[in-house]
Amino acid sequence: MLLAGDIGGTKVNLAVFSAEKCSIVPLTEMTYRSTDYPNLETIISEYLYQFDFKVTQASLGVAGPVVEDQASITNLSWSMTVDSLRDTFDLTRVHLLNDLVAMAAAVPRLEEKDLHTLNPGKPVHGGTIAVIAPGTGLGEAYLTWDGSRYFPYASEGGHSDFAPTNRLALKLHQYLLDRFGHVSCERVCSGNGIPNIYAFLRDEKYAEEPDWLAEQLARAKDPTPIIAKAALDKKRSCKLCSLTMDTFVSILGAESGNMALKVLSSGGVYLGGGIPPRILPYLDSGIFMQAFLHKGRLASVLRKMPVHVILNRKAALLGAAYYGLDRWQD
Repeated sequence: MLLAGDIGGTKVNLAVFSAEKCSIVPLTEMTYRSTDYPNLETIISEYLYQFDFKVTQASLGVAGPVVEDQASITNLSWSMTVDSLRDTFDLTRVHLLNDLVAMAAAVPRLEEKDLHTLNPGKPVHGGTIAVIAPGTGLGEAYLTWDGSRYFPYASEGGHSDFAPTNRLALKLHQYLLDRFGHVSCERVCSGNGIPNIYAFLRDEKYAEEPDWLAEQLARAKDPTPIIAKAALDKKRSCKLCSLTMDTFVSILGAESGNMALKVLSSGGVYLGGGIPPRILPYLDSGIFMQAFLHKGRLASVLRKMPVHVILNRKAALLGAAYYGLDRWQD
């Protein structure tokens, strides 16, 4: 049996798959809130204790860099190693991979129902594929074709410098630079980044903050869902939240275009993470693609690249399982 996991700063998804059945349908699956536990080992122990399955291998996608079989969660204090996990749970093999590598591993197997298309483009067979995923943080990865199958690679591009593309973004950059000293893409293009955009627009008086919204935000542990929900609310409009999401989508489009150019993703660009499926009206508005294509002489190259939103919320978990099962006998 294979234990697969999507280990994030907000939640941990675990599932067990049967290598013998060669099925990607999990035998069991559960979700845990990351911040309720001191480490990953505690969650895995609690999960496996409930079942009689004999798990012999694990494939775990982790929301953070993986270097020399060691990983840490960028937005948590957790750390883990292949050796410690293997010894703790008596496993023959453990794969630790960046969570975006796990998500990327699922992309070639996604079906039409798993995707929402922003730009159909003209995909090149065997062309490089880019994956960018705003969730709690901003993850990036890519896939290359080796002649018989796609292979995923990690990137920490989400922590590269934020590059403003207009006057509003320049002012946002200066606002955050004064607060943080360094402004990464993740500071403005993630679940953690949306409140930063909101605070800038509020403090710089681009729009007024409604009293009812201020009260909700004051009580919230995580302001991002409230801001996004208010932006999508057709009955009670909020200009500040709408402008926040317009700005976020524009930044996401620009960064997606940057990544598409860096890896020349003629096979397509895929938006993953928890945020894009929840804000499809804003992604469909044209703001995203306008920013994506705003690359001067290379706009014609980008226009040919398909752009899709990954709707399958379990893509990273399934990708971790695919990764482990593909290497079961290696």
